[in-house]
Order: sequence, then structure tokens, then C-alpha cells
Amino acid sequence: MAEYKVVLCLRSAILFLLASGALSATFTVTNSCGYTVWPGVLSSAGTAALGTTGFVLSPGESRNLDVPASWSGRLWGRTLCSTDPATGAFSCTTGDCGSAKTECSGGGAAPPATLAEFTLNGSGGMDFYDVSLVDGYNLPMLVVPHGGTGGNCTATGCLVDINSACPSDLKVVVAASVGGSGGVACKSACEAFGSPQYCCSGAYGNPNTCRPSTYSQFFKNSCPRAYSYAYDDATSTFTCASADYIITFCPGTASQKSSGKNPEAAGLPAAAGLPMVSSDGMVFLSGEQISKASPPVMLRISILPLALAVVLLVSLLQLLLLSF
Repeated sequence: MAEYKVVLCLRSAILFLLASGALSATFTVTNSCGYTVWPGVLSSAGTAALGTTGFVLSPGESRNLDVPASWSGRLWGRTLCSTDPATGAFSCTTGDCGSAKTECSGGGAAPPATLAEFTLNGSGGMDFYDVSLVDGYNLPMLVVPHGGTGGNCTATGCLVDINSACPSDLKVVVAASVGGSGGVACKSACEAFGSPQYCCSGAYGNPNTCRPSTYSQFFKNSCPRAYSYAYDDATSTFTCASADYIITFCPGTASQKSSGKNPEAAGLPAAAGLPMVSSDGMVFLSGEQISKASPPVMLRISILPLALAVVLLVSLLQLLLLSF
């Protein structure tokens, strides 16, 4: 009898672990830039923090993050980071989270910063994700769902480096001695001027009164699928179910020159290895492209076949024990 109870407990524990694990996702974060990037991660209020809130990626390096079911939060890249030799405080020129450490520990990105935003297992069991330039831009980013179903499961992001073409009143410039070479980030109009019409606040706090501005249109023309201002939902939010996500910094980007020619909008590859993009900014990635360009990804596995297999094995063990 004791052996029977042990087997039943073991069966329940295994099924619980399978159920909880099968609903999690994997984010594969890759640095394809020619410089070091320090990704930061911020979980939304009421959402469990991930195993890390900040780390370093050398050029060409990747890291997998296990993300629990129903997680909501954002991820971004910090650049031009260093540690003060006198105080030991860690800081970044763009995307700094104010923690004075590599781990952000609940701190968000100081604008301007390109943001990847996620709500997993949301309404209707769908994942909602986007790349946002509402808080400005600091580096190119691509988000590709992998292995998902339903929704539109479309890649999104900002594939061009727009720092060089950033309007002068939005451009963030640092000295070459700090590692900068011209513009290193591009502010939003809200950050630069603070006026309600650009921040979609006060009398402009609804989609009827807060409309695209010349400045937000600059971001939209550069990156058609990214959020350019607060109410840019129609062309900037994407959905998928049961997907893992590949998040790439500098995905084969080329600088957008002042001529205004945008490879993302023109339907041409901006550089070798850059995914093809249609005139509306749709990124077309084949499974072969993903497998060649990205590190291995742990896929979410359907719970039912595994659960049945485990139940069968445990039942056989039960019968074996009861026969003694």
C-alpha cells in the first residue's frame, strides 16, 4: 500500500512539472552588432521576474532565457557601458537602467531606447508582442516568433540604423572619447520637448486627439512595423500562440542615409544577410534562414504526448511494485 501511494504522488508531481514547463517560452537573445550590448529585462508589475534582469553579450554571442507562462515585460539593449574605476558603479550611455550594476534589478530603460515588449498567454491565449520606438531609438532590433501557431506570427522590429539620419533636435551625440561616433541614439519628440501633443497626455490623451507628428512619422517611415507613438497600435502589435522568440540586435542592418532611401520600406535587403522586407515593412524569414542565422532554440512541447508517456511508465512501475 505504501508503494502504491508513493507511485501516485510521483505521478502527480511529474504531471505538474510537465504542465508548468510546457507552457513556458524561450527567448533567444543574439547580439549581431559589431560591438558589445548589455541587454536589460524588466518584468511588468505583478509578473514574476526572470532569472536575470541584465547581462552582457559580446558580438556574435547569444543567450537563452526561460520565460514563464503569462509573463509580461520588456527587453532592450544598453550600449557604451562601463564601470567607474573609482566607485565601481556600472552605467551605460544609452538604455541605462540606473541600477549601477549589470543586473537592472527592477529598473527600466532610460530613454531613448528601442524596446521589445511582450505579453505572453494574454487574451484568448495569444502572445502579444511589439517593438516600440515610443521612448526613442538606440539600436536596431528584430523579433521573430518561432514554432508558434494562430494570430499572424509575424516578425517585427526596426531593421535600419537611423541614428545618423536622426533629426538634429532629437539626436543624442557623445564625444568620441566615450566611444561615440556621431549620433548614438535618437530621442522621441516627447522626451525632447515634453509637450502634451507629443507625449499623448492631458487633452491629447486619447487616439482622437493624439495624432502622428512629423517626428513620429520619421520613425514610422524608417521602421514601418514598430510603434512610433502611443496610439500606433493598428500596424505595430502582433499576436502568436505557443511561440518561442528570437530577439536580435543589429540584424544585418545598414545605415539609413540622409537620401531617405529605406531598405525596409523599399522591399530590398539592406545588407548581406538582412531578411527581405516588403513595402509595408513585413519581414519574410524562411525556416531555413532562421535555423542558419540563429542558435538552437528550445521549443515548447505539447503536454499531452509527454503526459501519456509518463503516465504509462509510472503505471508499469506501479504494477511492478504491487507484484512484490
